Amino acid sequence: MSSLSVKLPLTKDSGNGFTMNKSIVGMIKQNFKMLLLTIPGERVMEPNFGVGLKTFLFSNYYEGVESQISQRIREQVTTYMPTITVKNIQFLKSNIDVNTLGIRITYEIPAIGLQDLLEFTI
Repeated sequence: MSSLSVKLPLTKDSGNGFTMNKSIVGMIKQNFKMLLLTIPGERVMEPNFGVGLKTFLFSNYYEGVESQISQRIREQVTTYMPTITVKNIQFLKSNIDVNTLGIRITYEIPAIGLQDLLEFTI
């Protein structure tokens, strides 16, 4: 089976040298996660690329922050990943550690008729 991209984080693989993404779904999920975690200005030659979720982590919490993050995610997806459609964004609250931000994003890849979930905590 052919490879589509290098899987991140980089790990060695005896077959290809590095572990590779071998499915469209895996590659799109990885690219989506990178879009969410990249801070604007961090990517070379693309100063507007990225949602920058980590920048929201230690900012003051106010009533509209979740809608601001949701709007930023939707804008970035429309610009940089038009192959997916964001269906739902949920923010997960933790009673154990208030210094974390949990996000669950349901998205669809209309071209192949697949719905997937990206969930992580920073």
